[in-house]
Order: sequence, then C-alpha cells, then structure tokens
Amino acid sequence: MSKRKPAAHPVPLSPEALYRVCDPALFDFATTADLPDEADEPGPALGQDRAVEAIRFAIGMRHRGFNLFALGEEGTGRRNLILGHLREAAAARPPSDDWGYVENFAEAARPRALRLPAGRARALERDMAHLVEELGHALPAAFEAEEYRARRQMVETEAKQQREEAFSAIQQDAEAHGIALIRTPMGLGLAPSKGDEVLPPDEFKQLPDEVQTRLRAEMERLQERLESTIKQVPRWERDTRTRLRELEREAVGHAIAHLMDDLKGDWADLPEVLAYLDEVAGDVALNAQDFLPEADDAERREGRPRGPDGRFRKYRVNVLVCREGETGAPVVMETYPTQPNIIGRVEHIAQYGTLITDFNLIKAGSLHRANGGYLVLDALKLLMHPFAWEDLKRALRDREIRIESPGQAMGLISTLSLEPQPIPLDVKVVLVGDPMLYYLLSHNDPEFSELFKVSADFDWRMDRSEANTVLLARSVAGLARKEGLRPLERGAVARIVEQASREVGDSSRLSTHMASLADLVREADYWAGEDGAAHVSAAHVARAVAASVRRLDRVRDNVQEEMLAGTVHINTEGEAVGQINGLAVLELGRFSFGRPTRVTARVRFGKGDVVDIEREVQLGGPIHGKGVMILSSYLASRYATELPMALSATLVFEQSYGGIEGDSASSTELYALLSALADLPIRQNLAVTGSIDQFGRIQAIGGVNEKIEGFFDLCRARGLDGSHGVLIPAANVRHLMLREDVVEAARAGLFSVYPVETVDQGMTLLTGVPAGERDADGKFPTGSINRRVAARLGAFMRRAEDLALPRPPVGMGRNGNGG
Repeated sequence: MSKRKPAAHPVPLSPEALYRVCDPALFDFATTADLPDEADEPGPALGQDRAVEAIRFAIGMRHRGFNLFALGEEGTGRRNLILGHLREAAAARPPSDDWGYVENFAEAARPRALRLPAGRARALERDMAHLVEELGHALPAAFEAEEYRARRQMVETEAKQQREEAFSAIQQDAEAHGIALIRTPMGLGLAPSKGDEVLPPDEFKQLPDEVQTRLRAEMERLQERLESTIKQVPRWERDTRTRLRELEREAVGHAIAHLMDDLKGDWADLPEVLAYLDEVAGDVALNAQDFLPEADDAERREGRPRGPDGRFRKYRVNVLVCREGETGAPVVMETYPTQPNIIGRVEHIAQYGTLITDFNLIKAGSLHRANGGYLVLDALKLLMHPFAWEDLKRALRDREIRIESPGQAMGLISTLSLEPQPIPLDVKVVLVGDPMLYYLLSHNDPEFSELFKVSADFDWRMDRSEANTVLLARSVAGLARKEGLRPLERGAVARIVEQASREVGDSSRLSTHMASLADLVREADYWAGEDGAAHVSAAHVARAVAASVRRLDRVRDNVQEEMLAGTVHINTEGEAVGQINGLAVLELGRFSFGRPTRVTARVRFGKGDVVDIEREVQLGGPIHGKGVMILSSYLASRYATELPMALSATLVFEQSYGGIEGDSASSTELYALLSALADLPIRQNLAVTGSIDQFGRIQAIGGVNEKIEGFFDLCRARGLDGSHGVLIPAANVRHLMLREDVVEAARAGLFSVYPVETVDQGMTLLTGVPAGERDADGKFPTGSINRRVAARLGAFMRRAEDLALPRPPVGMGRNGNGG
C-alpha cells in the first residue's frame, strides 16, 4: 500500500497568476491607423481552421448529399465566414439559368417550366408581350383585307346557293305534280295546289279518288325527299364552318408568319422555346377571333378583365428567376424560411366571389433563386415553420422543386389550383444552428445525416498564442477602419486581448466571439468620443467594460445589499463549527456574477445517512446529488473501511430558495461536514469552491473568476484586513483573469487566492490544524483533523455496538429454548 504524500500548506497565488497581461510591446504599431491597407480586412476565420476546412470541402464536393451544417455559438462569425467563402466560390462559376413558367395549351392546370440561359428570360417576356401587341394589329387587318372578305363571301355564297338549289329542285318537282312547297311556323311543308293557290281541304275532298290518291303518293315522295335534304343542311353548315375556319387559319397564318419567323429567328438556339412558339402559333390560329374588336366588346359586356390581364394572359411569360446582370452563381440567404418562401407558392385572386389562378400567379421561392448556387438558412427558424423542413428535405432528396401548398398536399383545400411542372434542383444548402440542434437532428431524423453529410464546427475559443494575438489585433484594426471608428492605441488593443481571455474564462485562450469583441471596440470608441480623444486608449476600453457591467449589475448590487444588511447571513470574520462560505454563480442572460452562500452541516449518531436537504426537497439537481454521494463515498472509504458508519448528517445551503445544480460545492459541503465531525471551527473570512472525487482530490469548476469576485466584493464592502481569501482548485489557476481591483488587493496583501489540490490541504488552511496522515500502523497523528474525525466516527460505531441486541447462542432459537 503506497503511502500518501503529506498535505502541503497552500500558498497564496502571486498577483501575476491572477491576471495574464498582454504586453503592448507585442504589437509593432503605435495605433491601428499605422497598419497597411492589406491588413485591414477583418479576419472572421480567426481560430476557425477546422470549420474553414469543412466549408471548403463542402463547397468543392459536388456529389449528392454533401450539404453543410454550420454549428457553433451565435456571434462567432459563422454567417459572415460562410457567406464569404460561398461568394468566393460562386464568383468562379458561371451564372445559373433563368427559369419561367408558360401556358400548357394541352392542360392549363399543369403549367410548363421553361429553362433559359442566364439573362434571357426577360427578353422572352418582352418578345411575347410585343407579339401579342402586334397580333392585335395584324389579325384584325388580315380579317379586314379584301381578299379575305371576298373569299369568305364566296364560301358563304356557295353554301347559300347549295341550299337554295336543293330546295328549288324540290319546289320545281312539286309544282310539276300539282303540289306547293309552303313555309309554316313548324318549318317547310307540302300541300296540293291549284295554279298558284293552295287547294283548300274541302276542295281537295271533292277531287276524284284517283286524283287524291295520286297527290297523296306524290306528297309522300316529296316529303321523303324534303326530309332527306333538311337532314343534309347541318352537314352543309358544318362543312361551311370548316371551310371558314380553314380560311381563317390560312389568313392568320399569312398574317403572323412574318412575326413568328422573326421571333423564332431570335430564339433559334433554344429548341424548347421554338416548341413553345409553335404551340403559341397553333393556339392563336384556333382563337384568332379573340384579337378582334368584337371580343373587346364582349369582355366589356361580361365584365371580364381586358387587355394583357384578360384573355391574353396565357401568352405571357411568368419570369420566375432572372439572372440578368449577374456574373456568378447565386448565393441566397433566406431570413424567413417558411414553406412558401422556400419552395415557392401559387397565389389566387378573387373574381366575382371566386378564387382563381393561373401560371402567372406562380411565385418563386428561395430554392428557385439559389438554384445552381448556394442557399443559407437558419436551422432553428426553419424547424419552427410547419412543413418547411420536410419540403426542403423532399426537394434535396428528389433533386427537384415541386410547388405544392400544405393544404393542397393534405387534401384540405378544394379550390382549383395548379400543379406546376417540377423544376430540376442543383443547389448546395447550408444550415446554421447551435450544436445541440445539430446533435438532436442527427439522433432523431434519419434523413438528416444523408442530406447534410458535412459539419463545420465553429469553436468559441482559440489558443492565446502570439500569432493568434497578433491576428486578433489586426481583426480589431480592420473593424475600426471598416466602420470608420477612431484608431486604437496598442495599449487599447492589448486590453481587448485581455478581455478576450476574460470572456472565455481562461488566461491561455482567446474568445472567438467576434460579435461581443466588436461591440467592445464600438463602445470604447464611444467613450473616446465623449472624452474628445483622437485615439481609443486602454482606459476607454476599460471604461467600456465597466459600463457594460454597470448596465446589468442591478441584481448583483441588490444581493450584496441584503448580505451587508444582515438579511442574508454571510459571515466574513470569526470562526464557526460546521459552517462555511460557499460560492455560486448566477446567470442573468449574458451577465453572470458570483454569490457567496452559507453551507452548514450537523452530525449525530445514526444509521450512516448523509442527508442532502436540497435534494430531499427537490431543489437539488442530479449533478448536485452526485457530488453529495461522492463525498459520502469518500467519507466512508477513508474513515470507516471495516465497520459501517453510525452517522447521521444533514447538509444544507442556508437561505437558498431556488434550484441548485452542479457539483462545484461538493468540497464545500465536505469541509463543513468534517468540521462538524472534528468539532473544529472554520475560518469565516475564507470562501471555498471546487468539486471532489472519491479520493479526496479537488477538481476544477466553472465560473471561477465570478465566484472569487463575488466574495471579494462582499469582503471589500465590510473592510479588507488581509485575512480574507478564497480557496480554489489548483486546476483552475490557468482560468484566472480577475478584475483589476482584485489583483491590486492581492498585490497589497489584502486578499488571497489559494490553490488547493486535496481535501486535507483545504481543511488545514480553513482550520489552522494539520489534517494528518496515517502512520505505518494506520493511525492518524494525535490532535490532527483526521484523528478527531476518525475518533468521532469510532465513538458513534461503539455506541451502535452497545445498543445492538445480543445474538442468540448457536443452535438456539429466538425464544432461547432451542425451539
């Protein structure tokens, strides 16, 4: 069994260890104005080498599914960095195609998508508008032409002559047999005649029977001939209409031939456009009457829309996306990613109480605008809008944009709508979100990992190396020049570097949260302006930091006032058994501060239970409960290895009325418990933080700067006398970036920060009594803390043995008679 190393008495940290200063001599400029122009560009990729590699890989990988998810904290420059790389890549690519929708003359409810070279969609739109205008002049003129009118009159005359000849032949035949062809309200009829007069029925009955019989036979024959001729009249009229339509088509063909030929000549390189123009020509030929003035009169009478918004809408081109004037592939950032804004929509207009639509009311979505390029979306906003995420995945999976409203997809809308032809999709999508959202999607959505195979993980901190420090300084200089701020002195830049370490709570790291650092530069410029200074100095940066805290520290001041007034009991002098000052951190938005809290412990004879009152009343979280169980394990394994502990102890955070989470107070609770067991008072001018493991080692915690400063503020308000201080885990020394007033107090010997590695070191410092190590016989030294704890627990165990019931003799039953 290895022998434990004796606990060394902790020594206060030097003032230099409490704050890592950035030497202004590191910079080779007096002010940022001295930097050359090529260094003025801000460095949004500062400390993001891993993310930059992922972005470049995603951009270069053209295979399916290699879309990008950029995860990281807001303010790390994710969007600017991504957009910069996307625009750089897009500039090296040719412009994407134009897209539009045109009428499907075969099925109007399924508009046709038309792909056009970049910048030519508007030209086709103008050409079609011009064509309709010219047709409005050419077709009426063609129908007014003498040749057309003569040929039409000839066809109509021939048709009329054909009918007249047929009925004239019947009439002549009838007259030759003494029968008249008469016109009645019921149509044509036959009757016996006498000269030019129709024979009355009375006179007809007076005729000889053989004459009557002959006349009836002739009338029956003529009636059959008349009916046969009448039946042929609709066919003759249909033939006439066919000849007139052919005549119209011929006239229309001659009238528009030169117009269509000129138009086709302009679009001869695009077969799809030529096919569409042929369909237009065919539809114009079928509906040439729509271009005549009579059609306008009909529209006026019926109250229908006229002109380009009326019957000629079907000849328009709905330009969905036009790349006119663009020089590279599109880069689109959709700030409001609803389902219609992403995949497009079909709008409706109200007319006579009815909602109607056509292909002209199809509107583009961001996928249409980004097609052939890049689309950037905020992942959280995307997921918050119904159907947007599912329709985006469908578009990426099927590699086509299918416009369909949610109600239409679910069968909830009965209004007549359209089914536009899907548009092929070739786009690289970039989602921007926080890490938790990325991990949730990866775990819960099987399609996510197939569609977004690349992740760019943005770090919120970077090493505080000399190279990174210089890069941060140049980034600050670039921001100042870009926004027209005052030049910063190198001392001011050094102070910003120090604040960047403070932001991440680590003296060996720098923050990459460029948004907060940029705000600091802007605020420092403001205070320089208030002073009328030409340059921003370190004092202005310090003032900006203090002012930003001042705007948010009302609650912190109120908490301290309660402590100073005695409403909240926190002792900073004297000694007490089983009582110790712990340290907690409260977070209010982006502002956090330390708050001292009193932890107490009471012990008594019992069954070996260490009761955490916070957990019993459900104010303690699972991690806090874990810390209490670890200290219980440490206590039992060190002082009760052979017999169970006959101890009952209670631990509580006094005057705590909210939830408690985290294990950073586990060492604090253990110190209070050991003090109660050893009956040794703890110095109240010290505060403690740190978690423990089962071997009594003190482990690192978070928020160490805020915790130290919280206790320092209380002690300073009551008066520092050189005895006050804080015990922190030795592993947290690298994280120290304390306020200037704390460092100055330490330099003056008024406040101390002690790095502690073990529980024994902490107890020695807190009580002034050596903790003590076991000797070769496993005994602790007389008078040591551990000896007193072991003796107290031993007394509890002996009492438990004294109170135990006597065991029955071997072979005897419980009644003592062997039965």
